[in-house]
Amino acid sequence: MESLIRLLDAADTLPGATALRARSYELLGHPAGAGVVDVGCGAGRAVAELAELGARAIGVDLSEHMVSAARRRWPDADFRVGDACDLPLQDGAVAGYRADKVFHDLTDAGRALEEAARVLVPGGRIVLIGQDWDAFLIDSDDPSLTRTIVHARADRTADPRAARRYRNLLLDAGFEDVAVEIHTGVFTDATMLPMLTGIAEAARAGGAITAEQEAAWAAEQTERARAGRMFLALPIFVASARRP
Repeated sequence: MESLIRLLDAADTLPGATALRARSYELLGHPAGAGVVDVGCGAGRAVAELAELGARAIGVDLSEHMVSAARRRWPDADFRVGDACDLPLQDGAVAGYRADKVFHDLTDAGRALEEAARVLVPGGRIVLIGQDWDAFLIDSDDPSLTRTIVHARADRTADPRAARRYRNLLLDAGFEDVAVEIHTGVFTDATMLPMLTGIAEAARAGGAITAEQEAAWAAEQTERARAGRMFLALPIFVASARRP
C-alpha cells in the first residue's frame, strides 16, 4: 500500500494530472460552502484542493489504510471509510460528486450511480474520471507481446472498459446534460515505469505470458526509460452530468 501511495503521489504531481484535477473541479462548479464528496479519495489530495477552493469536501475510500494516510496528511479534513455502492452520507447531502480512477474497480457501476444520485441534491453535479484499461498505448520492440500484456492486465480488472461507458452509464442512471471529454496523458520518462512493469507482472501472474517474456519486456521498458525513449499514452475520459 505504501508503494501504491508513492506511485499515486508521483503521478498526481505531474502537470497533466494537476490540470486534469483542476478541470474536474471546474466541471463540479463547487459553489462556496457546498458539500462535495470525492469517492475513492485515496490519500486525500483532491479533498484538500477542493477545500482550498471553498467547498465543504468529504473524502470516502474503501481502504482504511488510505483513509488513515489521508487523515495524517490533512487532519482538519473530513475523511470516511465507505463503499461507492453504500456511501456514508445522508440523502441529498452534497451538491457535487467526484470519482477519479474508481469505476474500473467496481463490479456494479449502475448501483454506484444510484448511490451518487441519492446523495446529490437535485441539480447536483457529478464528474467521473478514468482511463480505459484496454487502451494503453505503449511503444515497444515487440508490439504483439505488448498487446497481450495490455489485454491480459485489462482482463484482471473488474470493469476495464468502464471509462468508455461513462456516457451511457450516466444516461441509464437518469442523469442529464451528460458530456464527455478525452484528455491524453503522455509519459516519456521513468515516472510511470512502475505502472508498465506492474502490468507485465499482472499478465504473467494471470498466465498470459511467461516469466521470461515478462523479464524481457520489463527490461526493454526499463532501458527505454533510462535512455529517455519510453512512450506511454493514456486516454483519460472525463464525464460530467447533472442530477435532475
